[in-house]
Amino acid sequence: MRLAVGVEYDGGAYAGWQSQATVDSIQSQVERALAAVADQPVHVTAAGRTDAGVHAVRQVAHFDTTAVRSERGWVLGANTHLPSDIALLWAQAVSGDFHARYSATARSYCYLILNRPVRPALARQRACFVHKELDESAMHSAAQSLVGEHDFSSFRSSECQSRTAVRRIDRVSVDRRDEYLFIDVTANAFLHHMVRNIAGALLRVGLGEAAPAWIEEVLRLRDRTRGGITAPAQGLYLRAIEYPARFGLPTGVAVEKRLSSIIPPHVLV
Repeated sequence: MRLAVGVEYDGGAYAGWQSQATVDSIQSQVERALAAVADQPVHVTAAGRTDAGVHAVRQVAHFDTTAVRSERGWVLGANTHLPSDIALLWAQAVSGDFHARYSATARSYCYLILNRPVRPALARQRACFVHKELDESAMHSAAQSLVGEHDFSSFRSSECQSRTAVRRIDRVSVDRRDEYLFIDVTANAFLHHMVRNIAGALLRVGLGEAAPAWIEEVLRLRDRTRGGITAPAQGLYLRAIEYPARFGLPTGVAVEKRLSSIIPPHVLV
């Protein structure tokens, strides 16, 4: 049997999604929890390998098992064995041709910025803090030049191992809700550090250090050294994964873009 699961996590204490020999990871914790429920080893494959410190509102993974449990049993059982900063949201049987990574048609990330004069206490590990006032309208205007299929070499990490830098951004927006700015990006796939590099470049525009047209120029240059900083990991959230309707998975795209869906209620003071 193949099962898909939805996973929510605070990535602050982990070295990213992918299992590593010497440090703790989200994948290792999820596999240990599911193995305890299955009473056999479990290997999970995720839709995306988030980096150290990056969070997820809705990561999706799949695994194969001969263990027979109810979907509710998988969720409740795994959550019993998971630390408090990781939770299974749902589990669902899927067809054998489903693949969490390769079946995905789009991925959505949100980059969260706290923009106020005073440094945060509660949101310090959940948002990027910028004390100077940001112009979200200029940031939104600049971001529109990224929509479409382009070579995103200027926004990929030097460590990126993808064979091509060509990706398709379907939509990108920057909007403010009180002290918080949200950079929402949906694409068919992302390069290593792509969203954080986009956020870093847009921050420069928001601070008035570059005109909105600069983003289009950076994109055209295909040179990472011209693209500005990489924004901090703690502001990045994997928000949703889209799949063909035939798999019947819970949709994440319809998740309302509200503060409480991105950061815990206790941060909202």
